[in-house]
Amino acid sequence: MVDFVGAGSGAADLITLRGKKLLEEADVIIYAGSLVNPALLDYRKEGCEVHNSAYMTLEQVIDVMVRAEEEGKHTVRLHTGDPCLYGAIKEQMDELDRRGIPYAYCPGVSSFCGAAAALGAEYTLPGVSQSVIITRMAGRTPVPEKESIASLAAHQATMVVFLSTGMLKELSRELTAGGYGPDTPAAIVYKATWPDEKVLPCTVATLAETAEKNQVTKTALIVVGHVLDSVYDRSELYNPAFTTEFRKAEV
Repeated sequence: MVDFVGAGSGAADLITLRGKKLLEEADVIIYAGSLVNPALLDYRKEGCEVHNSAYMTLEQVIDVMVRAEEEGKHTVRLHTGDPCLYGAIKEQMDELDRRGIPYAYCPGVSSFCGAAAALGAEYTLPGVSQSVIITRMAGRTPVPEKESIASLAAHQATMVVFLSTGMLKELSRELTAGGYGPDTPAAIVYKATWPDEKVLPCTVATLAETAEKNQVTKTALIVVGHVLDSVYDRSELYNPAFTTEFRKAEV
């Protein structure tokens, strides 16, 4: 059996209870060493075999899983955050399907949630934004043209940009071309929920300058939108004049 486990956004105690239990039971752990907090490996049992996938190809990862399965061992594939976002798990699951190896998927807390917590922010504020766009800049992995930053920025929704810290000048240009003003509030959140977390408020125009000043070159999320500074409408859900399924409006 192979269990894909979301490690959470960084802090070792932000893994789910289910994920922690799976780590404790695993005979083999393959973890994304470039991003996963190594403190999570403290949950493993004595004698557990550990592999750092930062140094491995897909084929090598699958080879380890296949060998463990042949030996009757339980494997945990530990990914950062929730692996449904930029986790490259589909290709692994497809390979396991081809080999008839059973697997399950334990979700985790994504780093975009950790970033909101670090910012003390709500991404969906009434009257400001009711949508969150999670995306990335095109790099060695291309992005479909219809999903360019500029085209997505035209919606003026909250944006959370992954995997783009090394391209912040271009990101600023794309955001501006899409309609965000240079003074639109933004933030760089470095290693959200890790012990060395940094929260760097800035604007669309000052993204690159802020990162350079604070020596942030990777492992950061970019949050953009007026949810970071705007006046917003009160939620109707808790408005005394609003009737819900559970309570009647106060007259």
